[in-house]
Amino acid sequence: MTTATTASIATPVAITPEALLGTWQGHRRLTRKVIETFPDDKLFTYSLGGMRPFSELALEMIYMAGPGVEGAATGKWVGFDTLGHHSPESPKPATKAALLAYWDEITEIIDYTWTQFPAGRFQEIDKFFNAYDCPVYAGILYLIDNEIHHRAQGYVYLRSLGIEPPAFWDRY
Repeated sequence: MTTATTASIATPVAITPEALLGTWQGHRRLTRKVIETFPDDKLFTYSLGGMRPFSELALEMIYMAGPGVEGAATGKWVGFDTLGHHSPESPKPATKAALLAYWDEITEIIDYTWTQFPAGRFQEIDKFFNAYDCPVYAGILYLIDNEIHHRAQGYVYLRSLGIEPPAFWDRY
């Protein structure tokens, strides 16, 4: 029988920044598949129960991800109320192709910005979008959780349209 050493008990178990990015990008790949699955004539118009069309949900994810990762990396935040989904002047793609191109642009921003994180930044407490004090890693998890939540709404829309959504586990 083996026993844990004092050193192994004191060493915290955590996800690496690279694994966290991989998880987030896996979710982004899956959400992109959901966008692709929507019929062109429904992506911008279809909704249920007073929810927004999926294009608007995807735009919220886009508008939060870019400034979210930049704020997380630098500590320079914009307020929630200044994000694109709160502003009629923000770019609003009118086609699926344009929405996917915008999605891909933000994916590149996330990948690049991730390389700019200072060592130890993930554990620092910061005012996420100038609103909530939390560790940086928790703010990033919020961005991932928000995406999963809205992607699930897209799954409901697709199923109500008689369309099989992408497998929820297929993030590659």
